[in-house]
Amino acid sequence: MAKKNTQLRKERVSRITEILTKTHPEAKVALKFSNPIEMLISTILSAQCTDERVNLVTSDLFRKYRTPEEYANSDLKELESAIRSTGFYRSKAKNIRNACRMIVDKFHSQVPKTMEELTSLPGVGRKTANIVLSNAYGIVEGIAVDTHVARVSKRLGLAKSDDPEKIERDLMRIIPRELWFSFTYRIIEHGRKICTARKPLCPECPLNKICPSAFKFK
Repeated sequence: MAKKNTQLRKERVSRITEILTKTHPEAKVALKFSNPIEMLISTILSAQCTDERVNLVTSDLFRKYRTPEEYANSDLKELESAIRSTGFYRSKAKNIRNACRMIVDKFHSQVPKTMEELTSLPGVGRKTANIVLSNAYGIVEGIAVDTHVARVSKRLGLAKSDDPEKIERDLMRIIPRELWFSFTYRIIEHGRKICTARKPLCPECPLNKICPSAFKFK
């Protein structure tokens, strides 16, 4: 029975990834960046903020600050002012400046390329590290769990916990490693366009026949 259930689950996961691939074939990170430090700063700013807002802020920010040294030596009040509209700007500014000081002092002004080193930076957890590693360096260590990934994964029955790291572990166990990167952005896109937080579009969802949460929302 256990083997049968495992096989059925694998088939269901395979169907989900297949449908997401067809529905959102071009899904990718929405944050705009041109180098690893910009990817890191954008991802830190994206916490509890829309990617659209972050991109608006960084269009000016990245002209003012170009290197880890410039962020490390920045005036905290000026940095706070520059990122104010992203929310939680005081803690974000402090984390950005301290992270860049650490990058300069400990990592020779290069954004680290390992999960362990990245998560040692202030304000950087696994989600941020996964996004930076995969997009800036092409290194896929896991699945970045943001609010969309967490919500849609739970609705699809792929995860049960509210803890992002536990959700990531659950997903990594059932999603083939070669799909971790693409799965992240396809499920994010699905969460933005179809499986929205307040009123998911279940009748329009291509996953509704295999989703245990389909049509439960009014």
